[in-house]
Amino acid sequence: MVSRGVEGATDHVVVVGAGLAGLSTALHLLGAGRRVTIVERETFPGGRAGRDEVTDEHGRYLVDTGPTVLTMPELLDSAFAAVGETTADRLDLVRLDPAYRAEFADGSAIAVHTDAAAMEHEIRETCGPASAQGYRDLRRWLTELYRAEMGSFIDAQMDSPFSLLGPDLVRLAALGGFGRLGRRIDRFLPDERLRRIFSFQALYAGVAPQQALGAYGVIAYMDTIAGVYFPRGGMRMLGTALAGAAADAGAEIHYGREVVGLDRSGDRVTAVRHRDATGTASADGEHGTACDAVVLTPELPAAYALLGGPPRRPVGLRWSPSAFVVHAGMPAPAPDTARQHHTISFGAAWESTFSEIIDDGRLMSDPSLLVTRPGLTDPELAPGGREVLSVLAPCPNTAVAAIDWPRVGPAYADELFGVLADRGLVDAGAEPSWTRTWTPQDWARAGMAAGTPFSASHTLAQTGPFRPRNLVRGVANAVLAGCGTTPGVGIPPVLVSGRLAAERITGPGRIAHAPGVLSG
Repeated sequence: MVSRGVEGATDHVVVVGAGLAGLSTALHLLGAGRRVTIVERETFPGGRAGRDEVTDEHGRYLVDTGPTVLTMPELLDSAFAAVGETTADRLDLVRLDPAYRAEFADGSAIAVHTDAAAMEHEIRETCGPASAQGYRDLRRWLTELYRAEMGSFIDAQMDSPFSLLGPDLVRLAALGGFGRLGRRIDRFLPDERLRRIFSFQALYAGVAPQQALGAYGVIAYMDTIAGVYFPRGGMRMLGTALAGAAADAGAEIHYGREVVGLDRSGDRVTAVRHRDATGTASADGEHGTACDAVVLTPELPAAYALLGGPPRRPVGLRWSPSAFVVHAGMPAPAPDTARQHHTISFGAAWESTFSEIIDDGRLMSDPSLLVTRPGLTDPELAPGGREVLSVLAPCPNTAVAAIDWPRVGPAYADELFGVLADRGLVDAGAEPSWTRTWTPQDWARAGMAAGTPFSASHTLAQTGPFRPRNLVRGVANAVLAGCGTTPGVGIPPVLVSGRLAAERITGPGRIAHAPGVLSG
C-alpha cells in the first residue's frame, strides 16, 4: 500500500524544533536534497534531551535533564548516514554492561546483561534453571516480536487501520501481540523478580504491564537484548552531534526563536513566523521564514494550536504518567561498590504502584526508582571525587492529580533520599552539595501536555493507526514528528518519527529505512 505524502513543491522545508525528532527529520531531508531551516525556541539543540550545568565549591557538573537510557543506536546511524556521516564521526558511544542492575526489597540483586550467555548465566545463578530456560524462550519471543513489528508497525507510515494488514499482522497476532504483556511475560518466567525486569518498560508507554499490549514487549527487546548505550559527554551530546551534522550538511538553524504562527494560503502553509527570546519581531521580518512545507515537532497541543486546532477524536487523548526527578551533586561512590550506571530499585509493592500513579493520582507508597550515575561511565561529568546522581520516580500527571508541587516537591525529594539510604544506594550520612528537581509542573511549564515528558500513552486507542497521525487533515503541506505522533514515545521511536516525517515530504523510496539489529 502506497502511503500518502505532501504534494506540490517541497524544496524548502522549515522544521519547528531542534529536538531529536526535528534533527532526525532535518538530516533525512537534507540527504534527499531538500533545503532545511530549523527554528528552535531554546538556545541549544536536543529538546527533551536537555542539559544543565551546576557549579559548587567542588567544581562544575554536567547534568542530563531528560532521558538517560539510549537504545537502538543504529537509528542514529541511519540519520547520520543520510548526510554521509557515521555515528562514530560525532559521538563516542559506550555500551553499558550490565545495562542495569536490578535491586529488590528482599536484598537480592540481578545484573541485567544484554549478552544472551551472560544473562542466562546470571539468571541460572540467582533464580535457578527453570528461570534460565524461561529466559531463553522469552528472548526468542522478544526477538520474533521485534522482527514482526519493526518494519511493518514501528518504522512504517500509518494512514488508516488498513495499514496494519499484511503477513506481519498475522505473525504479531500469533505471537500474542494483542494480548496482555504481563500475562505473556508471566508464562515465560516463574521468578517474580524477572517478571518485573522484563515488563517494567511498559511504563515508558504510559501503561501498567498487566494492561499493556503484548506488542510493547518490543521495548523490553530494545532494553534487554539490543543493548543500552551512553554517549561520553552526556545524553546532551546526542542533540549536539545531530545538529552539528545538520549544520555541516547545509541546514540553517535559528536558536532562541519561538514560533508564534503559521501563514497560510488556502490549505498550504507559506511561512513560519517566529520571534526571538525578547519577544521582538524576528530578523526575517514580520512574515517570518517562507517555506514549501513545514514539520512541527512540539508537543501535540502546541502543534495543533499553530495549525488552528486539534483534529476530531471520539474521546480526548489520554496522557502518560509523569516523573518526579531529582538531580544531586554527591560524593562519588567507592570504586569497589556494586553500584552501576543504571540501577532499578524495586519496592516490595508492584501492581499497586501502577494503580497509585495511573488511577488514584497518588505518589508511590513503596517507590520503585530508576537511579542513574553517569559518572561511573564518564568521570568528566563531575569534579574529582564527586558525581551527578539522578533519581526518577514515576508519578501522576497533572491531568490525574493536582499536587501542590512547590510544597510537596522538597519533602518528596528528602523522602526519596531516605529511601536510597535505606536501600544502600547512597552512603548513610552522605549529603548532596546541591539538588535540582523536575516536577510535573516544571514539565508543564516546558510545554509538555499534562505535565508529562512521556506524551500520549500507548493504549490500544492511541497505538499505530489510532495514534495521532503525522499528516494533518486540512493542511496539505504540514507534517508532525515527535513522541506524540507515530510511532510513539522514547528515543528510538522519536528518531523513527523524524524519518517518517521526512518520507511524507520526499515520497516513499527516497529515504532509507533504519537497518535492523537482531540479537539472538
